Amino acid sequence: GDLSGIISKAHSKLGARGGAFVSFGEYTAFPHGSSTPQKLKKGDVILIDGGCGVEGYASDITRTFVFGEPTKRQREIWNLEKASQSAGFAAAKLGDPCENVDIAARKVITDAGFGPGYKVPGLPHRTGHGIGMDGHEWGNMVLGNKQPFKSGMCFSVEPTISIYGEFGIRLEDCAYMTEQGAKWFTQPSESIDKPFA
Repeated sequence: GDLSGIISKAHSKLGARGGAFVSFGEYTAFPHGSSTPQKLKKGDVILIDGGCGVEGYASDITRTFVFGEPTKRQREIWNLEKASQSAGFAAAKLGDPCENVDIAARKVITDAGFGPGYKVPGLPHRTGHGIGMDGHEWGNMVLGNKQPFKSGMCFSVEPTISIYGEFGIRLEDCAYMTEQGAKWFTQPSESIDKPFA
C-alpha cells in the first residue's frame, strides 16, 4: 500500500534495499500480513514489519501502535507483548538453547490466559529467527531447537499476540550474542505511546 511504498522509498534514498508490510485493524492479527486492501480508521492498531539490506546484511524490525488514543484493551495487550519480548530477550544466554527464548516469551502470554501452545488467541508461531545475510536464517527461537547460543549469533525476538477478529500486537527487535550476553541492535519500543525509541 501507500505506506509500504513510502518506507521503501526512504530505504532507497539512504542506499538500502528493502521495505515493509503494513497492516491495520483486525489484519494486524495475521502474523504475515494480508494482501486484502485496507483503509486506516481512527482507533486502528497499526503494525509495520520491515527491514532493509546494507552491505550484504539484513535487518528486521516491527513496531505496533494505535492511530489515535489506544483503548484500555489495546494498551493491556501491548504491555503483555512488551513483557513477553523482554522475557524472551532475558532468556537468551550464552551456551543455552535457542528454544529458551520461545519458552520464556510464550510463558508470559500463556500465564495471561492466552494459548496454550500455538493456539489463538495467543502466539501462533515461533518467537524469533536467526538473521544475517538473509532476513530469516536458521537459529529459530522455537520449542525443540536445542542449538546453543554462541558469541556472534544474531537473532530476532518477536513474540506476537494474535486475536483474530480484533487485532494483533508484535514487537520485533534484533539482538546479537556476545561473551557477556545478549545485546540489542535496536532500542525496543518504550510504550504504545512511544513506539519509536
